[in-house]
Amino acid sequence: MNSLRDAIPDTDPLAIFEAWFAEARANEPNDPNAMALATATPQGLPSVRMVLLKGHGSDGFVFYTNFQSRKGGELAANPHVALLFHWKSLRRQVRIEGPITEVTPAEADAYFASRHPESRLGSAASDQSRPLPSRQVYLDRVASMRAAYPDGDVQRPSHWSGYRVRLAAIEFWQDQEFRLHERRRFVADGVNGWTSGLLYP
Repeated sequence: MNSLRDAIPDTDPLAIFEAWFAEARANEPNDPNAMALATATPQGLPSVRMVLLKGHGSDGFVFYTNFQSRKGGELAANPHVALLFHWKSLRRQVRIEGPITEVTPAEADAYFASRHPESRLGSAASDQSRPLPSRQVYLDRVASMRAAYPDGDVQRPSHWSGYRVRLAAIEFWQDQEFRLHERRRFVADGVNGWTSGLLYP
């Protein structure tokens, strides 16, 4: 059985996340920064999809998307989300809840410019979440964009940007033998600190 050395400490949750994330980057074979993003409509109808963490710190966790997509519409109507990291090789999960704010245009421009040229073209050509008659229609649009911008240096579309999730709560889950798992939840206290406690698995 796992020993107490595996205990989730009652310390700075961001420091715990940094340590776990570093281990995930070293051990997960694909996309250790992948996280499930859960949103909901004003009526409470949920939806979830995988996105990639593109920045994080004491000011929040950042991801990018098309604001005209389904998730963009849900986020505009209900600016509260939940995130889930699941690192299967480490048998760990991290759950995050909090409100969102938009990143600055300068941040969005910098990240968009850092992407592979084909990714930039694909984003500019996509009407994300809207009906698509056939995949070829999308590929043709990407080809047209490639012809217009052979170096891939297309400008960031105004409706493509990012969100920063401010941490209202963060929970760490560590697998233990016989499903005697360990969970610790941290809740922001509103004065730049945290309260925490263990939860039954």
